Amino acid sequence: MKNIDAEKFQEQCLYLLENLEDGGVVITKEGKPIARLTPYERTHAHLIGSLKGKIKVKGDIFSTGAWDDWDAKS
Repeated sequence: MKNIDAEKFQEQCLYLLENLEDGGVVITKEGKPIARLTPYERTHAHLIGSLKGKIKVKGDIFSTGAWDDWDAKS
């Protein structure tokens, strides 16, 4: 968790809000913590599509890979 002085927080408030990390920020005054700013809990909907372009699929994702000649009727 990042610490920031109250005066510096006041100057950079909008920037910090837009770029708030998961751990949040502790706001201090004269070196003593006075408040904690943490991100609002979100639903898991933001995870949908979050790995797009980050994962490469090799081969057929619908195949088990080991049973290509398996037949359910036999």
